Amino acid sequence: MNRTELNKYKAMLEAKQEELSEGLRNREDIAIEKTPDAIDEVQLAGERELAIRNLDRESSLLRSVRAALGRVADGSYGTCLHCDEDIKPKRLDAVPWTKYCIKCQEAADRHEFESDGSESFDELMAA
Repeated sequence: MNRTELNKYKAMLEAKQEELSEGLRNREDIAIEKTPDAIDEVQLAGERELAIRNLDRESSLLRSVRAALGRVADGSYGTCLHCDEDIKPKRLDAVPWTKYCIKCQEAADRHEFESDGSESFDELMAA
């Protein structure tokens, strides 16, 4: 991968990181509200659960983006973490934070090997 392509992916990842960071700062949707009506409370609880799931999904995606930026920095970006083959540019264009080639991702989705689901505690603290 040449320097121009690497800079393109780095810019894409940095933009996604900024977008996700902004979204994660908004947590007012998870506030617990009390209402005199039990049905309203059930509805608010459902909305709060949805907001929590969205925050969880976005924070997981943010960890993946930060890990990809780490791979850009250490020079391993664009290489599958499982088979060490180059990840195709078409896949990187679609999912720039991917850590696996399409073949290994499909195997990970079928649980054929232990995929690294998250960063280590030290990596999270460094970020």
